[in-house]
Amino acid sequence: MENESKRYMAPGKHVLMGNVAMAEGAMAAGLTFFGGYPITPSTEVPEHLVWRLPEAGGAFIQMEDELAAINSVAGASVAGAKAMTATSGPGTSLMAETISMAAAMEIPLVICDVQRNGPGTGLVTAPHHNDVFQCKYSGNGEYEVIAYAPMSCQELYDLTIEAFNAAETYRCPTYVLSDAYLGHLHEPVVIPTAEEVKKLVVARAILDKPNQEKFTFLDREGNIQIPPAPVLGTPNFPTTFISQPHGPDGIPVNEDQVLKPNTLLVEKITKNVEKIARTEAYMLDDAEVVIIAYGLTARVCYHVVNLARKEGLKAGLFRLVTIWPFPYERVKSVVAGAKAIVVPEMNLGLMAGEVERCKPLAMPMYKVPKIADIHEPGEILAVVRKAKEAHP
Repeated sequence: MENESKRYMAPGKHVLMGNVAMAEGAMAAGLTFFGGYPITPSTEVPEHLVWRLPEAGGAFIQMEDELAAINSVAGASVAGAKAMTATSGPGTSLMAETISMAAAMEIPLVICDVQRNGPGTGLVTAPHHNDVFQCKYSGNGEYEVIAYAPMSCQELYDLTIEAFNAAETYRCPTYVLSDAYLGHLHEPVVIPTAEEVKKLVVARAILDKPNQEKFTFLDREGNIQIPPAPVLGTPNFPTTFISQPHGPDGIPVNEDQVLKPNTLLVEKITKNVEKIARTEAYMLDDAEVVIIAYGLTARVCYHVVNLARKEGLKAGLFRLVTIWPFPYERVKSVVAGAKAIVVPEMNLGLMAGEVERCKPLAMPMYKVPKIADIHEPGEILAVVRKAKEAHP
């Protein structure tokens, strides 16, 4: 029987490492199974959970490799556990096939990716937001994921809870995208009371009677409905549970019927963007230069906007708290009245391509790439000045 009192940290302010804050957020969200394999710079997550999870009645298993880790997480989720793994870029590469399978089978699971420099082995202790496309596109086939991009240890705690909620609600692979610097940062984290946390958490729904629809389906009005995830050993578990295209009952469909189930895997996310996507606006009301950023880079940009304003430059920040699904319509609205866009990223400009889809063709966009290090405010400010001078 789970020891509920051990699940929650004492309320109040604690100084936590980012990886520990993420692990504690998972505990608060109801994590009952962790399957993982150590990899720098995420190793402190399993190091913390190896003792924290069992004391709350959960199960921790160090698997023999990343393939086994993600398969154990998927299997545990099917058995009714809230399940998670933690890894970095090379690990997520190995997990791609099972993540694709989990998407097809609509298995809720959470992947905490503490990103490091790549490609290949890279510099294992250096940050690099180079998994932002890998998390969405690495698996075969077409499906959607949800991905959060925290910028502080507090958000590593808070957004990990949200990631578990999203996984349960939308039954898809859900990511928390940290990095080598954020994962090892130590900061104050305010922990709510257990009662407050419980109000935030979406519980795993266990249906005690057979239900015709086990997977996402369209109701009679044509609305997308996402039933609770079926749990092994309950009457609601489907007769067949495979990763082939299937109907709402789990029965495989013919080639001429594939369009509907494959479309639903995408549209259950894309048609709920306004519910899922989280963004923040800072000084955008009169902004002529709009900075669009996410993750640890966005944290620097709040200061950049303040510095720009002191110089009389009308800069503003649009922060992507979630990067997937991408809020195309919101970005279009934000940049519509701007003179220029600045996109700093801890990569060579990956998400800038998504921003480019949203801007007017003639509107200039300036990339500010950075690899294996965080931006200095002056680096971004210099580009803001350049954009303003070129487009007064």
